[in-house]
Amino acid sequence: MEQEKRNKEERQITAYFYHTENIQYMYEGWSKGSFPGHLLYGATHLSDHGIGIVQHKFREFGERRLPMMLYVAFQVLFCPKCFDLIYATHYKGLEIIILLRALHLYRKPIVIWHHQPIITPKKKWREWLGRLFYRGIDEMFFFSQKLVDDSMKSRKAKPGHMHVGHWGPDNAFYDKVISQCCDVAHKGFISTGRERRDMRTLVAAFNAADEPLDIYLNKRNCGIDYEQMFREMEVKDNIKVHFTSGYKQDELSVLVYRSLCVCICCLETKYTVGLTTIVEALALGIPMICSRNPQVPIDIEREGCGIFVDYYDTKGWEKAIRYITDHPVEAAEMGRKAKNLALTKFNDEICAAEVAEIIKGLKD
Repeated sequence: MEQEKRNKEERQITAYFYHTENIQYMYEGWSKGSFPGHLLYGATHLSDHGIGIVQHKFREFGERRLPMMLYVAFQVLFCPKCFDLIYATHYKGLEIIILLRALHLYRKPIVIWHHQPIITPKKKWREWLGRLFYRGIDEMFFFSQKLVDDSMKSRKAKPGHMHVGHWGPDNAFYDKVISQCCDVAHKGFISTGRERRDMRTLVAAFNAADEPLDIYLNKRNCGIDYEQMFREMEVKDNIKVHFTSGYKQDELSVLVYRSLCVCICCLETKYTVGLTTIVEALALGIPMICSRNPQVPIDIEREGCGIFVDYYDTKGWEKAIRYITDHPVEAAEMGRKAKNLALTKFNDEICAAEVAEIIKGLKD
């Protein structure tokens, strides 16, 4: 209690924390232990570094981008609480504030997470607008060095203002999951990711391998109709498909922990698709098989915690599935190395410390 009091007394910085998702729901779930805090991008630990947080009430706008931007701009510009800067998990919705900052009409610094590489569009007017837009962002965090390197090819990139954040799991949340499932027998394979998943390759591989697989995903995501896709595919009895909706991280995490191996089979993209599922597997100490996405910061093969398979390589997936099944000792060692990586290199406390350092640098 005394330490908390001292932290409050020493607090000199307040960040306006902006999230594109339901931030109040997430905070409430995290406080109750039913939602992993790393999906709040280190915000749950910023107070440990003397940084306070203010936020506005989330509203759902779906694909209506302009109403979202107007709502966010109004909330930020007329916030009744004092704050020193904006810390955002994405620029989506903040475009008006960023443009005002670029035009020197908004004075407070802006720090964001950039989920894709900065690109150079073919149309000149889009490039000109992009150069103006990026002037309004003071500091950017990326999930991997590859994203930074690819962004450096653009004239809009700001060398020295681009940082790799070691975004990783809320170990306290997952340790609680593990403690609730003591002496569990890890059985079967599981796939829980929903974004840009390559279900055709995954299903074909498990049809051939004839090993048990449980798939948990939304009926539709990112323009992909998974429900229709599964109607069109041959799905053998060893594969069970469960369609989910809403936030059920705590329930799904228990299912992941009870599995033998996590499968992260993704479509080819230019960003870190699959990373959220990877960091969960790390925290739970479960080995994984994952599509070889060069944008992902964690080399699971070099770290000894999983197997990479090239995009759309059904035979490669079948081989990896059989390896995990036939080598239980090696698979268990992969799990131990995964957990160690979550404890030492990639987790929400490390991420928060990195964010706090940049924020404090803006204040100095």
